[in-house]
Amino acid sequence: MVTAIGLGLAAVGRPAYINLGRVAELPASRSVTALRAVTHALLDQAYAAGIRHIDVARSYGRAEEFLGAWLAERGHQDLVISSKWGYAYVGDWRLDAPVHEAKEHSADRFLAQWRESRSLLGDAISLYQVHSLTSDSPLFTDRRLLEELAALAGSGVRLGFSTSGPRQPETIRRAFELEVSGVRLFTAVQSTWNLLEPSAGAALAEARAAGAWVLVKETLANGRLAVDPPGPVAELATARGDTPDAVALAAALSQPWADVVLTGPASGAQLAGNLAAEAITLADAERDRLAALAEVPEEYWARRAALAWQ
Repeated sequence: MVTAIGLGLAAVGRPAYINLGRVAELPASRSVTALRAVTHALLDQAYAAGIRHIDVARSYGRAEEFLGAWLAERGHQDLVISSKWGYAYVGDWRLDAPVHEAKEHSADRFLAQWRESRSLLGDAISLYQVHSLTSDSPLFTDRRLLEELAALAGSGVRLGFSTSGPRQPETIRRAFELEVSGVRLFTAVQSTWNLLEPSAGAALAEARAAGAWVLVKETLANGRLAVDPPGPVAELATARGDTPDAVALAAALSQPWADVVLTGPASGAQLAGNLAAEAITLADAERDRLAALAEVPEEYWARRAALAWQ
């Protein structure tokens, strides 16, 4: 059975990240060797459980490298691999780095990072995405960049974009209007949607109805819904004999427009807990109760921005 859940490697491809509940799950030594072993173990467990979509990015430290080595060793040919360009990892494998990633949406950054991704993953990349596109990105007016992206799409690589920030709906709608020589540029989107930040839902439903492939990220709100879940999530989990992370992921899985629901565990135990979501069917009354947890987008994203890299 192939799951609707996909595995993201943001939490294990670099020593520091913002996910709550991550630190205790990782080995004491966060060396390259240690995190490579963690990543490969997660990939083995995910594959055995039926996960066939793996999501990485150039800024996820050495995640593409770890994934490429695992693919070469295992020889699996039935995976969908998505990666992203736009952010560069600049943390120098340090927990205390003043800056961990730097964003640039330019033609030069795209071309350089596509070469890097291809060198590590070869032809395995099925979807290449603009990382954290926002409605004010220079991408929208950079003709050279748009033409370079169109050239990649013309070679057979599917193009998409991920979104972040309180104006996700505006970004999604604007990006799907982009055309080069009369051809729509993007055919996939990866957006944040969770019980605390569901504001992109209507725009994602529109995109799906128009034929786009929809991926959902940050489904556990960077660990907030698992580590310190709001009362209704915790109470529902207890009443059902489930865990808060499984309930929160089940809410994402219940969205009819979601093709792939990504999760980003830091350990096998977290992954196993996440996968339990597939066995949960939420009643209408339960979904209504959970829907009341939505925060004001500006407040949600301000709180996310304040999370510490550790």
